Amino acid sequence: MSAMKPSSQDESRAQQQADIEALCEALLSFETADEIQRFLLDLSTPGELRALAERWRVAQLLDTGAKSYREISAETGVSTTTVTRVARFLSQEPHQGYRLALSRRKEARS
Repeated sequence: MSAMKPSSQDESRAQQQADIEALCEALLSFETADEIQRFLLDLSTPGELRALAERWRVAQLLDTGAKSYREISAETGVSTTTVTRVARFLSQEPHQGYRLALSRRKEARS
């Protein structure tokens, strides 16, 4: 019996993961927020960058616990669906990237 060849879908997923890891390494190479901003401006469209920034703002507002989802939606202009999605990632999803960034930001300010 010969070994099964990986499917093109498996190869595609593996390449996507390698691409994400390479992007993360690129982000780690920067020394200042200005350098990261310049990279993000080159990497993404204005709409993509705006969406990322909006989600980050929503995460920060949710973390304070001071406002309702509707209030956050009205303040930021994002949909309540987006607010709900960010809230889910803050509290339920295993990645905990928002939570890590928020914690590190708080530590840096202390």
